[in-house]
Amino acid sequence: MENKKSEFKILFVCTGNTCRSPMTEGILKKLLVEKGIEGIKVSSAGISALDGYPAAPFTIEATKVWDIDLNDHYSKKLTLDILKEADLILVMSSEHLKHIQKIDRKSLGKSYLLKAFPLKNEDDNLAVKDPIGGFLEDYNQCFLELDEEIRRILPELVRLYEKKNEKED
Repeated sequence: MENKKSEFKILFVCTGNTCRSPMTEGILKKLLVEKGIEGIKVSSAGISALDGYPAAPFTIEATKVWDIDLNDHYSKKLTLDILKEADLILVMSSEHLKHIQKIDRKSLGKSYLLKAFPLKNEDDNLAVKDPIGGFLEDYNQCFLELDEEIRRILPELVRLYEKKNEKED
């Protein structure tokens, strides 16, 4: 009898969970479907998020162009339970890492700046700029930056998923 592979849970964290992290979540989910990769579960949350808010209008508009529908996205506040559930946490800026450390020091070990991953680096030159309050062009630019990063790290994400399942075999 074949044992079922366990899910590898990736959490994206930004500030309000209405722009960067939902975009990144949408990008990775779409890539996983396109490449037929199953078993990687993707979610997002925000350090200052209020629960239940939709993605920002420009976030929805910017992702729609790339066939990513965020109309059903609702913001979630980052909690201890959400952190503990994740196998890997990817954040947009060092401010988010500091917040994770305040909630759960142990989760810092599996938390990375998205643009530094798989390396540990907290240099804010690697932060993904928050487009909130900007123009559609700012959101489009943010989307392209996030898309490039997700495509760059996808092989490493798949490797980590496979590694988790090797340990359990």
